[in-house]
Amino acid sequence: MAYVKMRKWGKQVLLAICDAEILGKTFNDSDIVLEVKEEFYKGVKTSIDEAIGLIEQSTIVNIIGCNTVKKAIEKGYVHPEAVIKVCGILHAQIVKM
Repeated sequence: MAYVKMRKWGKQVLLAICDAEILGKTFNDSDIVLEVKEEFYKGVKTSIDEAIGLIEQSTIVNIIGCNTVKKAIEKGYVHPEAVIKVCGILHAQIVKM
């Protein structure tokens, strides 16, 4: 399961996706801190496949969590070399121009 939150302004659509089990947690690995804040990520709880399917409708995507990032890689939305890992948690961003 994953949480998705979509925000729209003008022609831009921001999609935030996170694995459900990491919502509200903070991961700190030397210089990088990833905060999975509820106010940013907590929207609708859905399946990972449905969450990743929303990428098509978005211009900016922020994905955090091993399950969701791996699915985005599998579907061809994210290149594996564009992923960072903090405390074992995967994070990726997509910006469509």
